[in-house]
Order: sequence, then structure tokens, then C-alpha cells
Amino acid sequence: MLNPTLPSTFLLLLLLLITLSHATNPHHQHHHRRGHEKLSHLRFYWHDVVSGRNPTAVRVAEATTTNASPTGFGAVVMIDDPLTESPELGSRLVGRAQGMYASSDKEAVGLIMAMNFVFVEGKHNGSTLTVLGRNQVFTETREMPVVGGSGLFRFARGYVQARTHWFDMNTGDATVEYNVFVLHH
Repeated sequence: MLNPTLPSTFLLLLLLLITLSHATNPHHQHHHRRGHEKLSHLRFYWHDVVSGRNPTAVRVAEATTTNASPTGFGAVVMIDDPLTESPELGSRLVGRAQGMYASSDKEAVGLIMAMNFVFVEGKHNGSTLTVLGRNQVFTETREMPVVGGSGLFRFARGYVQARTHWFDMNTGDATVEYNVFVLHH
């Protein structure tokens, strides 16, 4: 009796060989010229204000165990944080960080960050960069990927490095320096 998986294995192998022959045959490759990529380095300061009358970061959800957790595990925070040219909150506004972060680590203060940097001035006005990654808050330098963008940052990819400039343990307010390294067209 013939093994019933043999014909399907043969078909998969044949399909793989056809796919590989197309990929290695220069007549079957498709090249899309998207122009020259540029590497941009941006630096700005992210202000997360959770205290006072006009917070820029608000908790919108939590687990029943969040307040008992030493890391705040389960908290979800929506943000519309100002991005400024220098560490002072009143310095020139270059954009806003809009999105959310959530405490996703039970052992350390670690956040999942999902945010768009929405630029509001200069040549980047109206363009965005999207960051999605892990932020282990009390590590000196945190790295997160840039996963996309719009406007001048179409097809963006790269990374950010975040360094806490100032953090108030009583209020939870923070200022973080962001260095962004991004390839784009």
C-alpha cells in the first residue's frame, strides 16, 4: 500500500523547487526602484505627564491585580505626549507621541509601546513615524524598532534609543530623550 503522505510531500517539494528556480532565475525577478534611501537622525524629548489637571497620559484599563503588582502589570495607558526640541516642556514643540503603552512584564517595569510620532513643524510637518516595541523603563538606554511611517517617512524602518532625562517618582511624570535613526525615501 502506498503511503498517503507521499503524494502531498512530493507536491510540496515540487512547488518548493519551482519557487526556488524562479527566485534564482534573473529573468523572473522583479525589481522595484523606489529611489535612494536616506538615513535620518532625529532627536527630541518626550514628555509623559500623568499628574495635574491636564495629563498627557491617562490609564484607560487595568487588571484586577494591577494595583497589587510591583510592576503595574496589566495597566494600559493612552498618550498624547508633547515632543519638544529640548528637555524643557515649554521648549519648541516638534510633534506629539500618540498611542499607548501597557505594562507587560511581571518581573520588571517593562512596557509594550505602540505610538506614532506625529510631526507638526518644519520639513517633517504632517509626517509620522510608528514605534512598536518593548521599553524596559529602568534600563539606561532602551531600543525599540521603527516599523513604518507616512509622508516623508514612507517605507520607514529603523530604531529609536530612549534615555530617561528626568523622572519624578512621586507623580510618575517623565521626560525621555529619543534619538531616532530611520531609513526612508
